[in-house]
Amino acid sequence: MLRASDLNLRGAARALRNGLLGLAVVLLAACGQEAAAPPPPPTVTVATPLVKPIVDWDDYVGRFEARQSVEIRPRVSGYVSRVAFRDGDFVKAGDLLYVIDPRPFEAAVAQARADVARSKASADLARSIFARSTALMKDNAISQQELDTARAQSAEADAAVAAARATQDARALDLGFARVKAPISGRLSDRRVDVGGNVQSGETVLTTIVSLNPIHFVISGSEALYLKYQRANQAGTRPSSRVTPNPVEIRLSDETDFRWRGRLDFVDNTLDTASGTMRGRAVVPNPDGFLTPGMFGHLRLLGSGSYDGMLIPEESVVTDQTRKLAMVVGADDVVTPRVLKLGPLVDGLRVVREGLAVTDRVIIEGVQVARPGTKVKVKLGKVVPPAPGTGPELPDIIEPPATSATDAAQVN
Repeated sequence: MLRASDLNLRGAARALRNGLLGLAVVLLAACGQEAAAPPPPPTVTVATPLVKPIVDWDDYVGRFEARQSVEIRPRVSGYVSRVAFRDGDFVKAGDLLYVIDPRPFEAAVAQARADVARSKASADLARSIFARSTALMKDNAISQQELDTARAQSAEADAAVAAARATQDARALDLGFARVKAPISGRLSDRRVDVGGNVQSGETVLTTIVSLNPIHFVISGSEALYLKYQRANQAGTRPSSRVTPNPVEIRLSDETDFRWRGRLDFVDNTLDTASGTMRGRAVVPNPDGFLTPGMFGHLRLLGSGSYDGMLIPEESVVTDQTRKLAMVVGADDVVTPRVLKLGPLVDGLRVVREGLAVTDRVIIEGVQVARPGTKVKVKLGKVVPPAPGTGPELPDIIEPPATSATDAAQVN
């Protein structure tokens, strides 16, 4: 039989157990409330867009071509007696390249001179006979027919002298053509005929020569760009330079800077119906002959005048399917997305055509943690411009901007 003391102990144990369970429930509830507390807002760095004077350039891929290219062919036939150049030489117009055995041509010149002398002697005799016949005719010592015959023979002799002299000049030309000279200045290819080789007039290719300074750079532009330039010309907004009209800049395939300068000097008169492109050509100084026909390069043609452009880091641009966005922090520190219309890159910074104001606080660091509609902790920063002197030297632009382009650069 249970005693009263045992019942009291059991009641106390039950009360203690119930108290511990209640305490555990309270502690668990407290832990749940602490876990549900919102995290602190993420920290982002914001800055207003950088405003810099820039110009737009249209970008093309093209190839260098020689301004002049000539196949050297002989103008007389014969055997080569001398080669006066080394393969790949730079030559000037008039430099000797080949000598074709001149002896047959020297003999022909000598024969032509003798023919001239014989013709002159015959002409002198005919003139003398005509002079005597004229004197005799005054005394009616000869007939009119004899006088006319003497006159005709004198004129025929003079014509024979002229023909002999023309033949002499032709033989002298052949003798001169036996010395093959460079028609233009430039760089030679290798020899195609060696000493002793037989060459035919106008047929045998002796070598080739291409001019290198200046050199042409040939491009093909789309119909849309051609129309853009034409519209700008009609509106009077086509950009140019005070120093160089239609300036262009070129970089080679292994270069990062546009270090070669030139000007656009020719645009074709028809569009290629197969490709829908227009051919254009720039002329580029090449005093040391570094540029060679056949090289590829990237050319940019001035597409606008100088204007103040807004630039933000490329990392601040967010892609949302087909849209480009920037995250802007308002006065209440809430993130708002802005749809952008972007332009080209300028030394690592992206040009913004539309979608931002110069006073907007754009997230330049921490854009990955920023969510539209949420608050952030703001840290002020700055869009850093390119280091001075790192961009290309640009011409002095005097016209207002044109339409959009494919490339741009800051004005130093």
